[in-house]
Amino acid sequence: MKLFGREIKKEDIDVDKLLESPVFRSMFGVNMDKKGMKETTLITCLRILSDNVSKLPVKVHKGNDSADDHSVSKILKLRPNKLMSASTLWKTIEYQVNWYGYSVVAIGRNKNGNPVSLIPLNMDHVETYIDDVDLFKTGDNPMFFLYRQGGIEYKLSYQDVLYFLGMTKDGIQPMPIREQLQTVIDNAGEAQRFTNNYLKNGLHARGVVKYIGDLDEKSQTELQARMNRVSGGIEKAGQLLPLPIGFDYQSISTSLADSQFVELQALSERQIASAFGVKMHQLNSLERATHHNQEQQNKEFYEDTLQPKLTGYEEEMTYKLLTEQEISEGFFIRFNVDAMLRSDLKTRYEAYSEGIQNGFLKPDEARARENLPPEPGGDQLYFNGNMLPVTMAGQQYSKGGEADGQNGNSGNANE
Repeated sequence: MKLFGREIKKEDIDVDKLLESPVFRSMFGVNMDKKGMKETTLITCLRILSDNVSKLPVKVHKGNDSADDHSVSKILKLRPNKLMSASTLWKTIEYQVNWYGYSVVAIGRNKNGNPVSLIPLNMDHVETYIDDVDLFKTGDNPMFFLYRQGGIEYKLSYQDVLYFLGMTKDGIQPMPIREQLQTVIDNAGEAQRFTNNYLKNGLHARGVVKYIGDLDEKSQTELQARMNRVSGGIEKAGQLLPLPIGFDYQSISTSLADSQFVELQALSERQIASAFGVKMHQLNSLERATHHNQEQQNKEFYEDTLQPKLTGYEEEMTYKLLTEQEISEGFFIRFNVDAMLRSDLKTRYEAYSEGIQNGFLKPDEARARENLPPEPGGDQLYFNGNMLPVTMAGQQYSKGGEADGQNGNSGNANE
């Protein structure tokens, strides 16, 4: 059947899809146009997590030494691909893990199978499949990914990508935190939108206009438009409100203080920050923070929030970027978190001094932690010679000892 040159087809209506339609909801006064809305606390948490992970160096280690000459180490610490620095790569990965619940990074390899590049994929174009019945003959790798870009579809096996997974309930499928907090995030976003509209209206609250008599619907619409024109907007703030004779204006809105608006907004911020593991002092909420406990709070942020993430990232990279032989030889990949856990200068120097004097820290090791070059004689352990075992205490006073007191000689030549 055709109507005005167009073919009319009979299709079943998807009720769920219809109810989620912005056009359908707008017919009932529900505003679904939230594409331009940004929730401040959510974006701030994503930025804090991305920045903290991106500033940590990643290196290949063998035992206690760093393997800087390893090819993978050069990729991780300098240039993972032609368009990104290492810092940008980890900002992208951490953002995707927190926003989508997971991140997929394609591994580029040379003819010998060695990694030469790491390319994060656009997660909006990634689909994950699990072939648990071996329909596509995937063998030992039942999990694969389809990536679409520029009209081309790429199939990537599980071994061809770094699969960084966030929160999950089965170890395979991700659980994006923002989806679990959608109600809280929506509440915070609506509070922010309310504040914006309140300011745009010149801090004028809602009210009613009293008048004697009756007005038809058209007159009411004209009166409402006139009132908005003469009183609405930030540029009208503080100005007099002209009213016709016989009209009276009365506010009907409660104040922000009466509705505990600030307290409810702070509660939403704490709930969002807690879900992402961000500490409140990182959001510039310093009500319970002091100069003495901020260092401890930074350590708690690493231990409670970053350490589980970094451990998963390290295990995934070690498994897929290194060969089985290298892993058996003691190679592994690790983030350097020393910069994050650093204490103040005085505390560090006191710890170095104690370690060197007690013979378990070499001077060059302490200098390396401060990014200082080694010095002659610094690659050996030192010990305070004034310290003696308890069993030798008092022997320097025994008769017949040597001059240095080790065998009890007082050093008198006439004896």
